[in-house]
Amino acid sequence: MTATAIAAEAGKEARRTAFILAASQAIIGSAAPIAISLGALAGQYLLGPDKSLATAPVTGFNIGVALGALPAAAIIRQLGQRGGFMTGTIVTALGGLVATLALFNPSFWLFAFGLLVIGVGGAFVQQFRFAAADNAPPEFKARAISFVLAGGIVTAILGPQIVIFTRESFAPVMFAGSFASILVLSAVGAVILSFLRIPARAVDNAEIADSDARPLSEIVTRPRFVAALFCAVGSYALMSFVMTGAPLAMVGCGLSTDDATLGISWHVMAMFAPSFFTGSLIHRFGAEWIVAAGLVLLIGCAVVALSGLALWQFWTALILLGLGWNFSFIGATAMVADSYRPSEKGKVQGFHDFVLFGSVAFASLMSGAVYNAWGWEMLNWIIFPVTMLCFVALGALKMTGLRLAN
Repeated sequence: MTATAIAAEAGKEARRTAFILAASQAIIGSAAPIAISLGALAGQYLLGPDKSLATAPVTGFNIGVALGALPAAAIIRQLGQRGGFMTGTIVTALGGLVATLALFNPSFWLFAFGLLVIGVGGAFVQQFRFAAADNAPPEFKARAISFVLAGGIVTAILGPQIVIFTRESFAPVMFAGSFASILVLSAVGAVILSFLRIPARAVDNAEIADSDARPLSEIVTRPRFVAALFCAVGSYALMSFVMTGAPLAMVGCGLSTDDATLGISWHVMAMFAPSFFTGSLIHRFGAEWIVAAGLVLLIGCAVVALSGLALWQFWTALILLGLGWNFSFIGATAMVADSYRPSEKGKVQGFHDFVLFGSVAFASLMSGAVYNAWGWEMLNWIIFPVTMLCFVALGALKMTGLRLAN
């Protein structure tokens, strides 16, 4: 077989892998908007007069993603991508079961724990984007990442629609039907993942030759990784911070639960719809410029949100929030994927997601506290200083590159 034929076959297999992971992202990933859109509202439902901890279940979900990052990477490395990802579907299903039982009980802290377990399952889903990149030739890496995240378009529709049609299925126990549906989503996702061709314990030659792997401390202190992690944390934490408080703010302003749920639907759609072309934009203009464009969109979100409290302003702000996240996060992920060798991927990816989702968990927890203390406006004012710090990180990386070039 000629080199051209081998390259063509590798590209075809990379696209097949990315398609399966995108389909899995679409189904299993729908657990996330269910948890996020209903976590705070169900928290209010379970709490007494003091609603300040209403967002704690959403925080539990994000803590679960953070805590699950390193174990998920280790399990995937041990069992292979197919076996590891299917293990993640079992964890997600278990979390959905616990959350459902907590609503029937009822128990606020058991419910928060259930969302934490769903988050641990979500840590496996977060590895899909890296798996697509790791199994793709260099010219297809950014496109593979964005293609997998494009599966979130289905998530944007499926998750909120499940909420709307199932939240009263077990009335008078509100929201239990929505969390019970996560078991079905996990089962379907496991079936899709079974079609992955990557064998268990699959390793490439670079992973076998561990002698070329650098210490983690050396990798994570390099300027490109630091800037990428900073921008990923900044954009994702801001997205979680504003999105978590948005349903509370909309309902608090007299809008309906359906309005809030559909607002999250538009937001999640905006998070993933651009993924069909984000990878191509990164390939053409460079990841740093796409990250910068995403930060500008996040600033636009704050401007619209601060302009008023009408339904269209909430929805427009959430759409801009999603678009900004897409550009910033996919761009930052592409920068991270370029910063390590194949033999280093497990520890670097695990460290990255642990820091990322630990920060996101803190942001979601603070969202409820800030909203209760200072309102919706303060949630959006905080966007400005954080995005400015991200711009500083990108600028510092650019200056470092210029110094090295000279």
